[in-house]
Amino acid sequence: MIKFVVVVNNHGKPRLTKFYEYMPEDMQQRVIQTCFQLVTRRAEGQCNTIEATGPDGEYMRLVFRNYATLYFVFCVDEAESQLGILDLIQVFVETLDRCFENVCELDLIFHMDRVNYVLDEFIVGGLVAETSMREVLDALQAAKLEERAYSSSSAVAAFSSILPGSN
Repeated sequence: MIKFVVVVNNHGKPRLTKFYEYMPEDMQQRVIQTCFQLVTRRAEGQCNTIEATGPDGEYMRLVFRNYATLYFVFCVDEAESQLGILDLIQVFVETLDRCFENVCELDLIFHMDRVNYVLDEFIVGGLVAETSMREVLDALQAAKLEERAYSSSSAVAAFSSILPGSN
């Protein structure tokens, strides 16, 4: 099971956080800081998994990848495949690349809703629900079409309600 997903930049600023188990906000902040410190201390040639003790003394297994200025960090339990999570991170980033045409840190800041939607298509309640980029992109496209249909029908309804004699 995936316990949480954190994306932080080179300076330790969280750009995406999603916790699948309850954790008080102050503990979340400490966990994010701990994750940042652990992944940024890794040498270039070391593996992308870290087994460590979290700020609350609890065991943490972190699987991460670094892309440009962002670290994508997944905390998983012992039952989760580390290589599977590395692949999931790769597919997640490639999907974001397709959504935003070469994703960057600013996309995560200004389009948080879409980034969360994409993550929610891959992971539901801490369990991997989808691994296909094509399926997630199709779901995203369907959601965009629904949103456009809803907004255009809402605009027509709003416009017709202000016309004389429409009531």
